[in-house]
Amino acid sequence: MFFCCILYHQTVKAQESDSLVYEQDSIILEEPENVKDPKKALFLSLFLPGAGQVYNEKVWKLPLLYGGVTTAVYFLGFNNRRYQEFLVALEIVREGNEPSPFPNLNEDGIIRNVNYWRRNRDAMYMVFGAIYAVGAVDAFVDAHLSSFDISDDLSLKFEPSVEPLLANRSSMGFSVKLNF
Repeated sequence: MFFCCILYHQTVKAQESDSLVYEQDSIILEEPENVKDPKKALFLSLFLPGAGQVYNEKVWKLPLLYGGVTTAVYFLGFNNRRYQEFLVALEIVREGNEPSPFPNLNEDGIIRNVNYWRRNRDAMYMVFGAIYAVGAVDAFVDAHLSSFDISDDLSLKFEPSVEPLLANRSSMGFSVKLNF
């Protein structure tokens, strides 16, 4: 072991420092133009739905996002109004002082309707949250893909293929060719 250390030490000393020539790398990497910051797009979209899409210059997505948000808010309000109506009707039926606002329903029917409209209202909260999250994720992913090359040099082709096999046989099928 001692002999190996001495041998290694001597080989290192035998090298001359001026004999090594370093060449600079001739490859120049160009930064893609118009690269978006994914974190900024995400935070903008979380702060204000659609702001990340505007930052990514995908304004055509705004009507889809706001249409979904508006629809979710409308049905959230609708389901909440119906829930409140049946909740008041349930209180009236349990007190027994006034006639029921829904004469065709007994107490069990009103309880089922209260539960039904509450479930629908709560589901719309989840739908609203999902639309909000999809908008944020879309802005984040779109910003990540802003530097992706989508030039005409990229192509994917499906072609019929005939491959020769042993003993004068051939195999027929499809081939997938990716050119970039």
